[in-house]
Amino acid sequence: MKIAIGSKILNKAWGGGNLFVKNLSKHLVKSGHEVVFNLFDKDIDVILLTDPRFSSENSTFNHKDIEYFKKLVNPNVKVVHRVNECDQRKNTFGVNKYYLSANKAADHTVFVSKWLKNIYINEGFKSSESSVIMSGSDNKIFNRKNYKEWKKTDKFKLITHHWGNNKNKGFALYSQLDDLLDKKFWKDKISFEFIGNTNPEYEFKNTKITSPLFGKSLAKALKESNAYITATINEPSGNHHIEGSQCGLPLLYIKSGGVPEFAEGYGLEYNLQNLEEKLLDLIDNYSYYFELMKSYPFNSDIMSKDYEDLFLKLKLENQKTIKLSIFKLVMFKIFYKFRYFVKFNPLGNLVFKSYIKARFIISKNKDII
Repeated sequence: MKIAIGSKILNKAWGGGNLFVKNLSKHLVKSGHEVVFNLFDKDIDVILLTDPRFSSENSTFNHKDIEYFKKLVNPNVKVVHRVNECDQRKNTFGVNKYYLSANKAADHTVFVSKWLKNIYINEGFKSSESSVIMSGSDNKIFNRKNYKEWKKTDKFKLITHHWGNNKNKGFALYSQLDDLLDKKFWKDKISFEFIGNTNPEYEFKNTKITSPLFGKSLAKALKESNAYITATINEPSGNHHIEGSQCGLPLLYIKSGGVPEFAEGYGLEYNLQNLEEKLLDLIDNYSYYFELMKSYPFNSDIMSKDYEDLFLKLKLENQKTIKLSIFKLVMFKIFYKFRYFVKFNPLGNLVFKSYIKARFIISKNKDII
């Protein structure tokens, strides 16, 4: 089976979407399938649309490219649209509407949480061909190996990490935690480390700030801590708290977005008002949660197998043979490669960014371009 995934892989700290593509493609190749990241091949069985916005830096094709591919090259290819974005996540406007429009190209839609699926149902999504596939991280990297139980004579180390620095990542709460460390009681009891990009509106005095990490370096840093805290708001799924949980760290989380679907039963829910109470609860009952985290059920192997099973099911539904027009195939490749050149060639990228800037001035909303 040949699967086209609409994103290039960046081998650096970037975000959950990049890790999703990396983990899924690795699993598919290991299982004997072929994975490509463009629409240059006519014999693609399944297309996975990851981000329909052409302005997305690592997106390699969008729904319009897929529509042309189906029309000119292979009308029987099956299309899966993975939805992991919404306006609620960053207080944008128009993303949901744009995603619903792009979704018309899909034969099946995958949402990363029930919460996100309900967001789109409330805004008009009606297709019965949909499912929820929970996210997971690479358990060859993010696992309990070398993670040691906290010694009660040591400071209790809290940690979190984010690539994006939008305010909704939880900076108001992280700032509150930073202020707590002004108090001698808490300063003697806990420490807090933030890995990633901070929001410029918030100044941290007592928090250890570490530049973005990924892979084994990130896992090592996580395992040197004792518990993970996330304050992210309206996160459809999130990858950060999953990586912490897979490393064995008990979780402090707020009831928002899709995070509780991954966290419930594997830590403590808290809010701005009861943070101190829940911190003490977690510290006092750490041994219980340490043992509990051994059964944390989410990882990239399970997630990737769910996607593979879906792709195979769709391929079995598509056994028709088609005759291809050489002329149409050539025309598509010219069109598609030109778009690809414009976006990723340095000279073409300059033109592309100028185009995006002009569109932004007109639309006043760069998130929906």
